[in-house]
Amino acid sequence: MNAIKIAKEDKVPTIQKITFGSGHLANQLFPAALTMCMAVLVMSLGMNPILVGTLLAVPRIIDALTDPLMGYISDNTKSKWGRRKPYIFIGSVIAGVSYMIMWQLNPENSELYNFFYFLIVSIFFYIGYTIFATPLIGLGYEMTPDYNERTRLMAISQFMGQIAWVIAPWLWVIIYEPTIFESAPQGAKTIAIWVGAICMVLGILPAFFNKEIIVPEQESKHNLSKEELKENIKEFFRGIKLTIVNKPFLRLCAATFLIFNGFQIIAQFAMYIIVYFWFNGNQESANIWVGLFGSVSALGTMFIVIPIITKIAEKYGKKNAFIIATLISFVGYILKWWGFNYPEMPWLMFMPIPFLSFGIGSLFTLMMSMTADVCDLDELNTGERREAMFGAVYWWMTKIGQSIAMFVSGVVLHYIGFNEDIKVQSAEAMTRLRIADIVIPILFGVIAIVVMKNYDITEEKANEIKNKLIARRGKVKHQGEA
Repeated sequence: MNAIKIAKEDKVPTIQKITFGSGHLANQLFPAALTMCMAVLVMSLGMNPILVGTLLAVPRIIDALTDPLMGYISDNTKSKWGRRKPYIFIGSVIAGVSYMIMWQLNPENSELYNFFYFLIVSIFFYIGYTIFATPLIGLGYEMTPDYNERTRLMAISQFMGQIAWVIAPWLWVIIYEPTIFESAPQGAKTIAIWVGAICMVLGILPAFFNKEIIVPEQESKHNLSKEELKENIKEFFRGIKLTIVNKPFLRLCAATFLIFNGFQIIAQFAMYIIVYFWFNGNQESANIWVGLFGSVSALGTMFIVIPIITKIAEKYGKKNAFIIATLISFVGYILKWWGFNYPEMPWLMFMPIPFLSFGIGSLFTLMMSMTADVCDLDELNTGERREAMFGAVYWWMTKIGQSIAMFVSGVVLHYIGFNEDIKVQSAEAMTRLRIADIVIPILFGVIAIVVMKNYDITEEKANEIKNKLIARRGKVKHQGEA
């Protein structure tokens, strides 16, 4: 594939790529820290894994339902600060504060008290998270109209987002370090305050430094006033319908659903394998290896996967890059059987990482870049710019799947015979856990490749769409441009 040379005005300045990436660091640090800290509920507060799965699933369903609404609001907002940035600022504050409060749990409380406390506060957290994240995603789709520059922008944002996954495993280590905290619940309380504060600061940077698109035909946007509530409801559902009937977009959503949620089901299994298969439930001995596995995986994504997959996408196209990355990840998942099979040789666990990281590590770099291309196709077909709605529906499908995946994860743990009340798990339970850790993501990946087989927005087609849009309404401009 011969890449078409990028126009100077379509390049995103480095400072804007970095500040946009800081927002994605916050966007990733929230769920990364949440994933690591959820083990505290099972291991230290003695909560049933099915209850923990419910805690993860229910708020995410609510979060997913609010995403399209937030997308519609952001796309149709008229303010001197823009369509995205006011919400990015407000949402980051709400999410940061509620995250701090959410983890103020005490082991002295009953299981049901901690369950309902966490559930209620997490609902507020996810509402704030939606207000922040949905406009942030929409902002990224509109920052450049160039096919390959979009991939570079998303690569930098995902590179910075991976820093969260380098840090997050060590949060678990710190929480369980007795020389730092007297108990894991106390550690989770303190860590939550730091995470919430850092994410607030990182999250508001795009609101100050990134430039939004000046939307063509501003008068086509809908008035969000109460007086036009009925019309807004009608247009809201019309916008969802137009989005979900876009066939290339549906393929992106389905493939993301499969790869991401196949990974989410087994995301915590490596931790359980290290703690219970290698160290018979001795968390202190397992800490360093849990931290290293998570950090090395994220570093592999940052320095191996993202640079390589960006080049592959530029040379062979984004769809082909996705298929190649998924196939490479299968090799890594298979190698996990040997990498985790020898507790006396723990360093073998790093053997699969360069391969398995290609699956989840390249996913959002490619899918977010392809969704930006789809937004242009949608404008060509409908005459409207609806980036946040596309981002919202994309994450709505992903989050619904994630809710199911997190619940399924708890169910899998329960039915393979994992017992949260004992430290030494049965050999049969550990074997079943290790098989599930390999088979589930491969199965989901195979289906994802089939789904993406007929995705047809190539670089040539994307540039044809871009040129037709320019002929219709001229080149788009960003804030501050003449």
